[in-house]
Amino acid sequence: MSAALDSLLKDPRVWRGKRATWTDANSIASGFADLDAQLPGGGWARGALTEILLPKPGIGELRLLLPGLARLSQEKKWIALIAPPYIPYASAWQGNGVDISRLLWVHPRNSSDQLWAVEQALRAGACGAVLSWTSASPTFEQLRRLQLAAETGRSFGVMFRSVPSATQASPAAVRVLLEPHAQDLSISFLKRRGAWGGESVQLQLPLLTVIK
Repeated sequence: MSAALDSLLKDPRVWRGKRATWTDANSIASGFADLDAQLPGGGWARGALTEILLPKPGIGELRLLLPGLARLSQEKKWIALIAPPYIPYASAWQGNGVDISRLLWVHPRNSSDQLWAVEQALRAGACGAVLSWTSASPTFEQLRRLQLAAETGRSFGVMFRSVPSATQASPAAVRVLLEPHAQDLSISFLKRRGAWGGESVQLQLPLLTVIK
């Protein structure tokens, strides 16, 4: 296979018609082998928007992301938290490997300011990850701007949304639905750029380590 064709096939925008098995050295390992096996490129995608749909905050979504965020903070990348529903618990973040000196907590005044802040943080190129929680329902055009901003800044963009948002079209590269099951977390793939959706994985999340 020529180098040019090999490079083309590794582009996540290329549709393969089946679950992608290629790996991308720039992907962010999630810390869960079963999840990485389902994520296009073998991990969370840099330069792309990921939507995480959940019934309510606090079901384990941050524990799911913490191993990857820890890796980014160790690369001296900023991690922006935009309009989180709870005050970030610094001791838990630090206890799970995140350099809290690399955390940015942004609390916009309204939904318009929030989307503006998300876009700027993604586009700037200084943030390894931008996490955003929104009570509003962004339009397809607004989400498209965020996806393009993530591509420009090579950032891991994460938008937490409500379950009903699953019925709306989205340009996000990855869309997953989270559901708690006892001590486990079920992750269903609604969309994976470059691969079929519809698959799911169930993970047992580790307990948070808190520095006292």
